[in-house]
Amino acid sequence: MAVADGEIKVVERPYFTYSASSEIFLETTDTAITIARTRLINLLRDSLDYKPTVYIRDNLEDFRKLIGSAFPDWGAAVALPYREMVAVKSPAHFRLGKSLNMLIRHEYGHLALHHRLFHVDPPRWLDEGVAMYISAEWGWSDNFDMSKAVVFNSLVPLKDIEKLNLFPEGRARTAYTESYLAVKYLVDVYEIESFNILLDSLRARRSADEAIYAAIGATCDEFEKEFFEHLKTRYNFMTLFGDLSLLWLFLALVVLVGAYLKFRKKQKYYDKWDREEELHSTDFDYGDPDNPEKIDDEDKPWL
Repeated sequence: MAVADGEIKVVERPYFTYSASSEIFLETTDTAITIARTRLINLLRDSLDYKPTVYIRDNLEDFRKLIGSAFPDWGAAVALPYREMVAVKSPAHFRLGKSLNMLIRHEYGHLALHHRLFHVDPPRWLDEGVAMYISAEWGWSDNFDMSKAVVFNSLVPLKDIEKLNLFPEGRARTAYTESYLAVKYLVDVYEIESFNILLDSLRARRSADEAIYAAIGATCDEFEKEFFEHLKTRYNFMTLFGDLSLLWLFLALVVLVGAYLKFRKKQKYYDKWDREEELHSTDFDYGDPDNPEKIDDEDKPWL
């Protein structure tokens, strides 16, 4: 049921409350949270029996008033676990860089993880990694960014990701990508059971070192070294070169298709002109009217 709250519509759903100037994004929000809940319940071994609010705001001033905290200019959405809310800039008024569905799944992932930890703050790489893991944020650009980071030795130490909000956009992309891959590595190599031992230990207010040691038998520094070695075997000069080759191939195809379309367009005009000349031709035969084909007047001057 929707009720008016000034110019804002509030819609109650079983697992969230929707707050926006219109219901145009309600279906997308519903779908995103349904997908995220399914993945999170499996990953976190949690029932997620709570109900956050998703706020979508049309202008920057309202967005900033809502979140009441410092926020990087490049950010499109934010989760505030202690208030059980997600705030998103409206896709109708901002260029978000990612789909609304993906953004909501990402931010809902933050809420779910903090709920699982009973509001104990996890390491930032773990927090962002879970959110990206749930939102399935991975594409060609992420592969390229990670290859570039490995080749040019610009990987971000996991402990430095705590300062993510202060990073410039390029370094922030690397940090987000690393966070996703670190969580994926933990789940793939050590499996979900060990991952949840890590979460249980953090919830019990053990240090990050103690928690990860309980889960995988390694300290944070040891895990980072192991994880970075994995990245260096997975991403290297060849993957970077491969990505660049695909980019140049794509650009070449764009140029070729553009040239072909331009040629076709010109050819259509030339064909049209030829047809018009045939219909309106003034090149008549002024030879012998009785025997027009016997007298060739091509070489005779006009009288």
